[in-house]
Amino acid sequence: MIVIDAASPVPPFEQLRAQLARQIQDRTLAVGARLPTIRHLAADLGLAVNTVGRAYRELEEAGLIETRGRAGSFVSAAGEEGRERARQAAADYAAVIASVGLDPGEAIRIVQAALASGTAPASP
Repeated sequence: MIVIDAASPVPPFEQLRAQLARQIQDRTLAVGARLPTIRHLAADLGLAVNTVGRAYRELEEAGLIETRGRAGSFVSAAGEEGRERARQAAADYAAVIASVGLDPGEAIRIVQAALASGTAPASP
């Protein structure tokens, strides 16, 4: 269920985008699930069509949904591919940590720092 808080300082398109992204990522919306049309969702939420359209465009640019012309918009499998890439990167990182003898707690702090900064350290 999508809830838009009109009193929130977060723009409605961003509230919608974030809630749909979360539902896709936590698999509440499964890969292949058809999303409501932009017009239908706008009417249901009391939003402008352009507001919903912007949220859908941003989700599409992020690879979370795909639009198939008149068939509509669907949850993309790209999110699953991203999870698999993340799992593989984590396995690779764990192997590096083990090979250099770092403590797992320190390894986690390194990852947390990288996530907090929004960037990954450059390769040597």
